[in-house]
Amino acid sequence: MDPLKHRAFICAVAALILAAVAQAAFARELYILGGAVQASDPSERTYSWQLEYRRDLLKHLAAGVCYLNEGHITGHHRDGYTVQLWTRTELLDRRLALAAAAGPYFFLDTASRPDPQGFSNDHGWKAMLSAAATWHTESDLLFELRSNWVKGPSGFDSVSVLAGLGYQFEPALESLAPKAATPEQEIRNEVTLFLGQTIVNSLDSQKSVAAGLEYRRHLSRHLDWTLAGLYEGDNRLIRRDGVITQLWATEQLLDGALSVGAGGGAYFNVGHYRHPEGSRPLSGIISLTGSYRFTPHWAVRACWNRIVTSYERDADIFLGGVGYRF
Repeated sequence: MDPLKHRAFICAVAALILAAVAQAAFARELYILGGAVQASDPSERTYSWQLEYRRDLLKHLAAGVCYLNEGHITGHHRDGYTVQLWTRTELLDRRLALAAAAGPYFFLDTASRPDPQGFSNDHGWKAMLSAAATWHTESDLLFELRSNWVKGPSGFDSVSVLAGLGYQFEPALESLAPKAATPEQEIRNEVTLFLGQTIVNSLDSQKSVAAGLEYRRHLSRHLDWTLAGLYEGDNRLIRRDGVITQLWATEQLLDGALSVGAGGGAYFNVGHYRHPEGSRPLSGIISLTGSYRFTPHWAVRACWNRIVTSYERDADIFLGGVGYRF
């Protein structure tokens, strides 16, 4: 892929993520779903699973940030990210919500190819249309049945059907007026030490130990900036380390004890192995994170980073660690 197009993809995804959680103030929902997906070419069925954070913008309009894993079909391991706008209506005394959504889908496909390396990391854009039926219980627990249609000119099309659970946070309408800052909210800095695992996006999913050190700055109510050092380990396909900078769209839940976020940015790295197509020092990164604050100054944080390269060395970096806030 052309490096300029590649960087444009990452910037566009980051912009969409930031737009999805702008200053809205209605119900906020988190979902995990599982099911099956039918691919068009090859015509084959496999498993699928999905993570989504959704929040209302208006009474009948919502925005959602979503990760979709389309499983393993012959010659393809594909997943991707989307930001969608939802419209919905409520029935049965507002217990049942019927909704439809549309948005762009940035996919990452590890595909087999007939050469000594045996695989490629293909990236591209498709459209994703969705429909969902959600049942609201008397508690904050949600049950959802959902279908996704992924269609576009590049790569195979797919239809997935999933079911799963959701949780609704703070359903009441909040005021957008500035609030008096609490001592916890005045804490704007966080340093986190991470340890985890690197998984190369190849057909064999080579693994290695990963580690990182991150500085996080809380810029505003829904925006963080991070600067991090990353070591990806040595798994015979990649041995990289470098510096990452990202902007994050974030949301505070459970009175600020729980935080979730999605980020995008750049990874300036040094590759210690030579690749047939030549490694490049700049790659893109898309990330999801969650943290739980158990004291005003200490928190545990998990991060899922997707390194997006233009030389067939994409990787997933799963990290967990302890952070100090000050």
